[in-house]
Amino acid sequence: MGNADSKLHFRKAVVALTTKTQPVEASDDVFWDQFWADSSTTVQDVFALVPAAEIRAVREESPSNLATLCYKAVERLVQCADSGCPSEKDRQIVVNCTRLLTRILPYIFEDPDWNGFFWSTVPGRVGCLDQDTVDGEGRPLAESLLLAIADLLFCPDFTIQIHKKSSSDTATNMRDIDSCEYIWEAGVGFAQSPPLNCVHDLNRTELLKLLLTCFSEAMYLPPSSESKVINPWVSFFCSAENRHTLPLFTSLLNVVCAYNPVGYGIPYNHLLFSDSREQLVEQAVQILIVTLEHEAGSATSTTLQSLNGSMSSPAEEELEPAGPENLFVNYLSRIHREEDLSFILKGLAQLLNNPLIQTYLPRSTKKIQFHQELLILFWKFCDFNKKFLFFVLKSSDVLDMLVPILFYLNDARADHSRVGLMHIGVFILLLLSGERNFGVRLNKPYTLRVPMDIPIFTGTHADLLIVIFHKIISSGHQRLQPLFDCLLTIIVNISPYLKSLSMVAASKLLHLLEAFSTPWFLFSSPKNHHLVFFLLEVCNNIIQYQFDGNSNLVYSIIRKRNVFHQLANLPSDTESIQKALLQKKTRKAGISRRNSTENESMEGSRRAAPAEPGTLKASLEATPGIDKITEKSQVGNDGTMVAVPQSCCPADITAGVSDTDSNSERDHESEAVRSRLSSVSSTAVWSAGPDWVSSWKTKLPLQTIMRLLQVLVPQVEKICIDKGLTDESEILKFLQHGTLVGLLPVPHPILIRKYQANAGTAMWFRTYMWGVIYLRNVDPAIWYDTDIQLFEIQRI
Repeated sequence: MGNADSKLHFRKAVVALTTKTQPVEASDDVFWDQFWADSSTTVQDVFALVPAAEIRAVREESPSNLATLCYKAVERLVQCADSGCPSEKDRQIVVNCTRLLTRILPYIFEDPDWNGFFWSTVPGRVGCLDQDTVDGEGRPLAESLLLAIADLLFCPDFTIQIHKKSSSDTATNMRDIDSCEYIWEAGVGFAQSPPLNCVHDLNRTELLKLLLTCFSEAMYLPPSSESKVINPWVSFFCSAENRHTLPLFTSLLNVVCAYNPVGYGIPYNHLLFSDSREQLVEQAVQILIVTLEHEAGSATSTTLQSLNGSMSSPAEEELEPAGPENLFVNYLSRIHREEDLSFILKGLAQLLNNPLIQTYLPRSTKKIQFHQELLILFWKFCDFNKKFLFFVLKSSDVLDMLVPILFYLNDARADHSRVGLMHIGVFILLLLSGERNFGVRLNKPYTLRVPMDIPIFTGTHADLLIVIFHKIISSGHQRLQPLFDCLLTIIVNISPYLKSLSMVAASKLLHLLEAFSTPWFLFSSPKNHHLVFFLLEVCNNIIQYQFDGNSNLVYSIIRKRNVFHQLANLPSDTESIQKALLQKKTRKAGISRRNSTENESMEGSRRAAPAEPGTLKASLEATPGIDKITEKSQVGNDGTMVAVPQSCCPADITAGVSDTDSNSERDHESEAVRSRLSSVSSTAVWSAGPDWVSSWKTKLPLQTIMRLLQVLVPQVEKICIDKGLTDESEILKFLQHGTLVGLLPVPHPILIRKYQANAGTAMWFRTYMWGVIYLRNVDPAIWYDTDIQLFEIQRI
């Protein structure tokens, strides 16, 4: 009954606010206290009892009342933060104010007329919110709110358990509390694991939800190609003005990386008990990825790394704000102790592998849903802390990240609502593939049996990667076509280090080459031939650098030798081009499924399914072409990489380097045409001509493969005739012991395309990150039905 009464009182206060035509004085505490002093409403109640239409009505008709409501709510939070919330009533006021502000803020952000509201000081009002202001100047409301949230996240008996209670005034001395002693979880720089307290976790979650709402003003600004887009909320919160930046960063990081959703492994425990820690972890990882969106992008990474060597662990001492202004980025970049790097990597890998866990009892273990945020966080770590990247790659632990990423890519390939997930997974693999160690690690045998609808094979992690990439290209949906360049670039980068491809993976590579090299496909778009160049480069790298163990690929090349002969003799006259293009009308653009031998999938796997009708998805910015997000490096004899000068590699060409003439000048094509394999032909703007075909046909890197065929085909045919062989295993045995030493052209230098961030990728990451956060926060739906500018919400 009491709860119903409190809801009624709260609703009456909201109605009173919306119906008052005259401004209510800020000094009228009796009126304003109705919103937080006596109610015990849930966050769902607040969202139901404060309808969007009424918030907008107050904003338009009584703006001063809405401004006063925000001011009074922030004022109460500041007062409670300063006093340390000594009573249960104070704590309830904090929770109520937090929920109310979380509800109201998006409607203030969506109106351009209110843009400066939180960042202006109100004479005679806001100055009293902060005790530390000097010269009579008050803090902007936003700063007072952010500092209050930070203090409340380390408030005794509200969000932290105080070590000892000496007297009743302990809680009042908030300034005396050293929050570094009260980090929420053991991990980076903190050894003690505080006892789990569900109430504290729920209070932290409420405050972090409000903090995320503050940061979300970025959603109400249209996409900008400016690389230095600064979020003032994030900028202030992560600056030295906030005395809790270090303990808060380590608390958020440790809570995420220490979380074990399975617990003791008791079946169905997640259905019997609520898990307050899971909600906290979800909010913590979202706060981390937003605060780590550094305005200068990874261009600052190099500067940051110079700090690593001389600095101690971030948890051992308070670090001065050297380098970038964002202290969260600063602290992240300085983590260097092996035990800390191991803790982070193992934590992220455990969480990402959680949905892959197999049990005898169906749905008996909890499956986390925040894998997209974890992938973004992993990306940030690799981008801002090169020591972490090198740590990931120095052992086989990187494979614990690879397998779940490939699982998500395979699972999402048919789902239009998960295009962003496909992109972030591919971008991570592109970043990793730029390092030699990644290719070397892929030679480890793949023995796990994660159920995926891919052909059964026995081989290495490299085989798994190639098989899944083939699946994405051959059976993914149309919107994944811009990713084909990236997928093949990853295979090119790892190819010089692959010691032994399985027959399944070798067949997939040749199947792709066969499909991409058909004349109608090559002539239907100005950049389709790049895909052929990539695949030829893969074959050349393996033949030149890993011939001995790759008899399966050599055998597949011999079997499909007609593909290479047809490429070498590709017609370039106008009549042949037109004839080839006519075939397109009777065939679907894409990869034909013939010869793909995919009749058998792993046991327990389910087919990749499209999104359910009605699923919401956030629009994404266009991703820059592969030429814009990679820079070419040549691997020297000592293993070091040397950047290839841009003058030698024109930026507008993504591939097409001959294996014997990698620095030759290549063809220039229309930049206007960006689509790779669109089923809608761009013939209105461009059409294939004899000169265009000749310009790249002469540069096809076929010399090595043709020499291999010239030497081995007669030998294989002779053996088959002499011994009457019909079994391919005997031919493979012969190829395993064969050699081409001294018969092939001089090995070409290994060319690696390393990921390079730019303004385009920064914008893509911003829209993707906020799109994920928007769609993941559904209870309550904080931003639902507000006027988002950064992206569009679409229903499938």
